[in-house]
Amino acid sequence: MTRRVTTKAEVPPSPTIAAIPKPDVPARLAALPGMPIGELKAEWRRLFGTEPPPYNRKFLESRLSYRTQELAYGGLKPETIARLEALGEQIDGRNLTLRRIRRDQRPIAGTRLLREWKGVEHVVTVTRDGYEWQGRPYQSLSAIARAITGTRWNGWTFFGMRKAGA
Repeated sequence: MTRRVTTKAEVPPSPTIAAIPKPDVPARLAALPGMPIGELKAEWRRLFGTEPPPYNRKFLESRLSYRTQELAYGGLKPETIARLEALGEQIDGRNLTLRRIRRDQRPIAGTRLLREWKGVEHVVTVTRDGYEWQGRPYQSLSAIARAITGTRWNGWTFFGMRKAGA
């Protein structure tokens, strides 16, 4: 028996959220960048029926733009959602840690990452499913950095693949 996973995109808009007339879409999209943050949050409440997340302005604008168009023109077709999920499975095999890292940013399997810590050189090998350090598999570089240092680190920063604070 196959279980069907329902995604947010498949859930139809709540009956309390009215559809947006198609002719209104361009004006509504053009108004978003000029809205004060308080109005963006109010628009979020109107279009999503929930409290806005504590993310930055660009995120709110992009999600509100998509939601406006979704309410006017409809969301993704179930076939499209299924296809996107299948492609995602081929790329990351349900590994949530790998899914969070954009494919083009992830090191190629076989890459060796070197880091000296307190006079000891540590070598991490990138595998297809994650990473390997001292012969043991890990799903994230952060877990390896914590094992090495005993404190929490962003693994990408610890291994020099991203600047601190970036």
